[in-house]
Amino acid sequence: MNPVKILIVDDELPARQRMAMLLSDIQDVCPTTVVGDAGSAQAAMVFLETCTPDIILLDVQMPGTTGIELAQQLAATKAGVSPAIIFVSAYDEYAIKAFDVHAMDYLLKPVRAGRLAEAIARIVERQPRHLQAASLVVQVQKKQHFSVLERGRILLVPVVEVLFLKAEQKYVTLHTRQREYLIEDSLTSIEEEFSDLFVRAHRNALIRKSAIKGVERSSHIHDAHGEHEKVTEAWQIIVDGSHERLPVSRRQWPLIKALVR
Repeated sequence: MNPVKILIVDDELPARQRMAMLLSDIQDVCPTTVVGDAGSAQAAMVFLETCTPDIILLDVQMPGTTGIELAQQLAATKAGVSPAIIFVSAYDEYAIKAFDVHAMDYLLKPVRAGRLAEAIARIVERQPRHLQAASLVVQVQKKQHFSVLERGRILLVPVVEVLFLKAEQKYVTLHTRQREYLIEDSLTSIEEEFSDLFVRAHRNALIRKSAIKGVERSSHIHDAHGEHEKVTEAWQIIVDGSHERLPVSRRQWPLIKALVR
């Protein structure tokens, strides 16, 4: 089986060497081979005339042509066969521009081995036709953080800190003990990826199983046909670490009840 072909582009030699070392450290879970490295965008373009890697690990800030500009050039000259790009930078303020040029991921220096393996594995998942031609198999590691784009920067919220998630209009609100965040992931995709950690309370909410402190009955009084008041009862989840109560749908009640027991 052929490993993922990687081109490292960074104007600093120590940064290129460290990236190559990280790739070597994750070989067991993420087989890769460094097919080349370049100290500038111009050198990268020369290399790409004779070789097409699967992924480019691309620094954002470089003298002359920047990483963003190089990505734009590749999109214009290599339509349909352009390598996937993972931007690497010491600064988070370029993240929005990076994703505007269709970057697959954005890593902050110093890059951690686990985060690098996760980024490469996601590309393998998302672009199977492009990478299966290389008879590639990568052991996909479940992500450990949710990526939150907030005020021009990317925040990483550990999955283990999330108490529950709620769908509100076109966004999903992620709640921790400290605060809440807006993310663009769908509840369905989160439920599928983390079915071992989260359970659906009702169609608009997921709760971490270990954050279920208990359940309690709630009563709701409403006007029935304008003639008399009607009282209905339902169950709510008591969330450990939050004052908010999550209603439980009738459909999900048997599952929640079993977890509480």
